[in-house]
Amino acid sequence: MAEGGFAAAEGGRVRDYSGGVTFSVVVTCLMAASCGLIFGYDIGISGGVTQMESFLTKFFPEVLNGTKNTKRDAYCKYDDQLLTAFTSSLFIAAMLSSLVASRVTRTVGRQAIMLIGGVLFLAGSAVNAGAINIAMLIVGRMLLGFGVGFTAQAAPLYLSETSPARWRGAFTTAYNIFLVLGTLAATVTNYFTNRIPGWGWRVSLGLAAVPAAIVILGALFVPDTPSSMVLRGKPNKARESLQNIRGPGADVETEFEDIVRAVEEARRNDEGAYERLRSKGYRHYLVMVVAIPTFFDLTGVIVMAVFSPVLFRTVGFSSQKAIFGSVILSLVNLTSTSLSSFVMDRSGRRFLFFTGGAAMIICQLAMSCTLADHLGNHHSVTMTRNYAVAELVLMCLYTFSFGMSWGPLKWVVPSEIYPVEIRSAAQAMTVSIALCLSFAQTQVFTTLLCAMRYAIFLFYAGWVLVMTAFIAAFLPETKGVPLEAMRLVWARHWYWRRFVRDAKQEVQVN
Repeated sequence: MAEGGFAAAEGGRVRDYSGGVTFSVVVTCLMAASCGLIFGYDIGISGGVTQMESFLTKFFPEVLNGTKNTKRDAYCKYDDQLLTAFTSSLFIAAMLSSLVASRVTRTVGRQAIMLIGGVLFLAGSAVNAGAINIAMLIVGRMLLGFGVGFTAQAAPLYLSETSPARWRGAFTTAYNIFLVLGTLAATVTNYFTNRIPGWGWRVSLGLAAVPAAIVILGALFVPDTPSSMVLRGKPNKARESLQNIRGPGADVETEFEDIVRAVEEARRNDEGAYERLRSKGYRHYLVMVVAIPTFFDLTGVIVMAVFSPVLFRTVGFSSQKAIFGSVILSLVNLTSTSLSSFVMDRSGRRFLFFTGGAAMIICQLAMSCTLADHLGNHHSVTMTRNYAVAELVLMCLYTFSFGMSWGPLKWVVPSEIYPVEIRSAAQAMTVSIALCLSFAQTQVFTTLLCAMRYAIFLFYAGWVLVMTAFIAAFLPETKGVPLEAMRLVWARHWYWRRFVRDAKQEVQVN
C-alpha cells in the first residue's frame, strides 16, 4: 500500500498523498509491532533455560554431567542433539505455520492472523510451564512456533501497509524493537529464575504467557489494513480504515484509488502468487525472497542470540554471569535497534547494510582470533577472566553493528519491496526460509562449535562479506518510496530492469 506524503507512480511520476504521522497510525502500528514480543521472548528464554542446572537435572542429566567434566573440551560441553531439539523445534513449526498463514490471510486478513498467532503462543507457554517430560517440552515449543510463524508473517506486512511511506522504515523497525524488548525481558527473567532451585525454569517458560496476552489484546484493538480489506472485497471498510489512520482532515481518495488499482491489477492477472514468483518477470523478487533471509541467518546472529549463555559458559563464565552477559547483549541490541529506527529513513537502507556488514566482519575476526589464542585446539577448559571479558565486549560490538543494520532491515526490506499480488506469498516464503535455516542452525550449532571451535566465527565472517557484496550489487535503495511506486526502483536498476520489462509484457499479454 502507498503511504502518507507520496502517491504511487503513474507514467513515471510520483504524486503527493495527503496525511502523515497521526496518533491513530502510531497507536495502531505499536499494537501490531507488539507481535515481535513473542518471537523475542522465545529467542531470549531458550538459550538461558538450556544451561540452567535445574532444567538440565530434570530433562538432560547426561549433559549436566558433561559440563562438570573438567577433562571435556570446553567447546563440546553442550553438544547434545536432543537438547538442541528443544530449541530448534520451534523454528520448524514456525516455518510451516508461516506458509499456511499466507493463504489464510487472503481470507481472514492480517489482523486475524496476528490474533491466532497470539492464542497459539499462549497455549504453548502453558504446556511448557507444566512439562513433565521431553515430549511435552517439544509439543509446547511447536505451539510456540506456530504462534511465531503466524505473527512473523503478518505483522511486518501490516506495519508496511499502514505506515506513512516517508517513515515506513521507522514504523516497520518497531517490530524488531519489540522483538529485542522481548529478548531483554526473557534474559532478565532468566537471571532471576536461575536462582530458584528446582523449578526456576518453569517460571521462565510460563511467563511467555505475558507477551502472548499483550499480542492478543493488541490484535483485538487494531483494524485490518486497507489493502487487505480491498483484497477481500470490502472497499467501504477499507476507505473508512484508511481515513481513520490518516486522520479525519486528510484527503485519502488519491491513495485509496491507488490501493484499489493495485489490487485490481493483481486480480486481472489472477494466476497464483507462487506461480507468479517462478515466472521470469518476477525473478528479481524471487532472488530477494531467498537471498535476504539466507544471508540474515548466515550472519550467525541467531545462534549467538539463542546460545549466548552457552557461549559465555564455554569461555568460562558461571551460569549466573553467563545469563547476565546475555542481558548486556540484549540491552546493546535494544539501543542499536532503537537508534536505527531514527537513522534508517535518513541515511537509507544500503548505507546501513554496508557499515553494519563491515563492522560485523571485523568483530567476528577479532572474536575468532581471541578464542584461537586463549581457547584454541588444546582442549582448554576455560579462558582467563580478562580474555573472557574481551570476548563479551567483542560480542557487544558485533550485536550493536547487527542491531543497526541487518537486525531491523531483515524485516523492513522484504515487507516493502513486494507488489500486492505476491506480497503475502513472498513474505511467507521469506519468513519460512529464515525459520528453516534457523531450525538447521540451532539444531547443529553446538555440534559445529565442537567441531570447528574458534573457526566458527570465521565461517560466519565469510558469509557476511559475501552478503555485503550482494547488497552492493543487487539491492536498490528503497528509502521513502511508496509501495505502489516500488516497481520504478527496480525498473531503474542496472540489472533488474530487464525483468521489470518482462513483467510488463506478461501483464499486457494476460
